[in-house]
Amino acid sequence: MDRNRALAAFAALSQPTRLDVFRLLIRAGENGMAAGEIAEALGVRQNTMSANLSVLHQAGLVRNTREGRSIRYFADLDGARGLLGFLMEDCCGGNPDLCQPFISKIACAS
Repeated sequence: MDRNRALAAFAALSQPTRLDVFRLLIRAGENGMAAGEIAEALGVRQNTMSANLSVLHQAGLVRNTREGRSIRYFADLDGARGLLGFLMEDCCGGNPDLCQPFISKIACAS
């Protein structure tokens, strides 16, 4: 991920509703959620939610798929990894063991 993509991702996440959406989709995992379900879960009007989902999609943080008349959204884990990788690119002054606690904290439990 380059600097401009990272800035776009941070800008997308700097708004409270979009941050809540991204975290909700992370929790939803591989099943994702329909746009209406997201709006209902967060108590946001559907047209407002649509705009927020569009910003997250443009920033590479969510992906979607059409299911009939509905659109299902998922956290884009490649986008999230790219953002975290960008942040940690020069981590720990050449001592990768110092990064291990951080990596362990963000890794999914097996």
